[in-house]
Amino acid sequence: MNLFLTFNSQEDRRQYGGSAFLEFQYCRLPAEAGTREKTSIFFLEHWRNDSLYVRDDDVFLREYGNIFDCGVYNNGKRGTVDVYGINYYEPSLIDSIVEKIRKEKPMDCESILTWLEEAKNYNGFYILGM
Repeated sequence: MNLFLTFNSQEDRRQYGGSAFLEFQYCRLPAEAGTREKTSIFFLEHWRNDSLYVRDDDVFLREYGNIFDCGVYNNGKRGTVDVYGINYYEPSLIDSIVEKIRKEKPMDCESILTWLEEAKNYNGFYILGM
């Protein structure tokens, strides 16, 4: 089973199942943007074609919950993935997340590892809740 999905268009995503996905999205804001901006709904554009999507949040949390346990929420606090909110991960966290994934080898890890390598070209990434 593939945990992580990609879509070539919004129509493909809609046909697959609508909008009930976690979305892994690259942060395109400039480095000088503050955490408050990076975690604000006003600076996010959902449903990007280069995002990764997760349909089953229960399986994701079981497999990856202890790996993505350092995101910044929109209220500035840190913690495990909020499946209904904004979770921002700074660029400095990517290598340690990749290391945890390689060590633990959770389900469909090659997909997320490839995507995280590309995330190094951005100002971190998000996990956007449903």
